[in-house]
Amino acid sequence: MNDRVRLEPSWKERIGSYLDRPDMHALSTFLRDEKAQGKVIYPPGPEIFNAFTHTPFDRVRVVILGQDPYHGPGQAHGLSFSVRPGVRVPPSLLNMFKEIEDSLGIPRPDHGCLTPWADRGVLLLNASLTVEAGQAASHQGKGWEGFTDAAIDALNREREGLVFMLWGSHAQKKGQLIDGKRHCILRSVHPSPLSAHRGFMGCGHFAKANDYFASRGEPPIDWSLPRRAELDVS
Repeated sequence: MNDRVRLEPSWKERIGSYLDRPDMHALSTFLRDEKAQGKVIYPPGPEIFNAFTHTPFDRVRVVILGQDPYHGPGQAHGLSFSVRPGVRVPPSLLNMFKEIEDSLGIPRPDHGCLTPWADRGVLLLNASLTVEAGQAASHQGKGWEGFTDAAIDALNREREGLVFMLWGSHAQKKGQLIDGKRHCILRSVHPSPLSAHRGFMGCGHFAKANDYFASRGEPPIDWSLPRRAELDVS
């Protein structure tokens, strides 16, 4: 699998060898077979590793963990919680924007594309990097989780002072890989409308992340997003 994957160089240096494992070869075979059967896989192949492309290893400051990509047409583009410009903003992301507006006074954008966040050091990582169209969680347990665990483990060991936002039980399981003495771990229920009212709304995570950076003498994350007409998503 390694020779066919265009993984950003700083990430490839740390976790590229993981792609040579038997479970990753099995995952590659599974994906090829699914496509051969005519199944549609999201996101498109060139965008599967977008999170790593936009946020190189040494530029990561915040990690926001999602579960798996959106499974509707035209939504997923390799960044957790993000959708392409022009696609309706999903409910979970809308709640994230509401929380940012309430805690930081930043108005909600007119789109749901989070590429600017990724370019500013926010690693938008899903536990599984692919999904079958219309079938939520269809690629869980196929091998992606070990790969994304390896990415988090590398960040935990080689970096210091990162903020990990773990929303919901699925993301919080990944918290076992993170040293809370070296990094800031923020936990909450998932921003989904099914659970957001039980603690996500009002959690203040975006403000708390910036407070943590301030305590370390580091600049804050700019959580604002340009208007859709001003987006550069290349």
